[in-house]
Amino acid sequence: MITGIQGVKVRRAAAVAMTTGALVVGGALGTAPAQAATKPTINAKGGFIMNNANGKSLFTKSADTKRATGSTTKIMTAKVVLSQKNLNLDAKVTIKKSYSDYIVGNGASSARLIVGDKVTVRQLLYGLMLPSGCDAAFALADKFGSGSTQTARVKSFISKMNSTAKSLGMTNTKFDSFDGISNGSNYSTPRDLTKLASNALKSSTFRTIVKTKSTKQKVTTKSGGYRYMNWSNTNNLLSEYSGTIGVKTGSGSLAKYCLVFAATRNGKTVVGAVLTSSSAANRTSDAKKLLNYGFASL
Repeated sequence: MITGIQGVKVRRAAAVAMTTGALVVGGALGTAPAQAATKPTINAKGGFIMNNANGKSLFTKSADTKRATGSTTKIMTAKVVLSQKNLNLDAKVTIKKSYSDYIVGNGASSARLIVGDKVTVRQLLYGLMLPSGCDAAFALADKFGSGSTQTARVKSFISKMNSTAKSLGMTNTKFDSFDGISNGSNYSTPRDLTKLASNALKSSTFRTIVKTKSTKQKVTTKSGGYRYMNWSNTNNLLSEYSGTIGVKTGSGSLAKYCLVFAATRNGKTVVGAVLTSSSAANRTSDAKKLLNYGFASL
């Protein structure tokens, strides 16, 4: 048996040894270091995600390489419309034959707008962002561009898209169309599109629209009656990834498959983009991987 002063010394030595062991195992602050999330491999040729709260980059893959954007261009179309002074979302726009002809001539995605119908600006934004209607994009560009002719108004609207991109610091972006059907010079990057989405999400109207899975809209017909338009969102993440709040799909012969996306969990939001995935399924899978990685990295 160890007693007296000798016993006290032994107990002190043991306590010191235990404390030292705790520091060795747990680190200087007594806590185990967090397990770093494994950086994912994605199919897309370009990808980017960031912490929406502070703009901190969380993942990059050719994030500043210019690529075709397909209908993710329509995020900027919506942004320009929603930035108009004294915007009346309930103002009605008459659907022209030129919008329908444009869809047919380009084999473009459509909101199936009917010539002569009177559709509100708000409804056009739903038709733009959910079924990715190029007819809705045309109608909005015609409505909110400046000029005495349709051609002049569309040109003016695209100019507004580019000036807005410049103001947002989208230094590797250029738009030559209101919908992503390029005339040879319509491009952006994963980082730039993420900046755009983050800014657009500041609008409550934009947030409401892009998180909507489907909608039924009552529009006025040429004869003064009404019809219902049913639109479903092309963004599968809304149904497949918990916390998704948007944003927009895109596709095309050059763009392949694109997705700009955002999700919120536990009060934290991650925003990102993938460009040039090889299939619709892969762009969704890529986005899920990046969102998981993003939330694990916050």
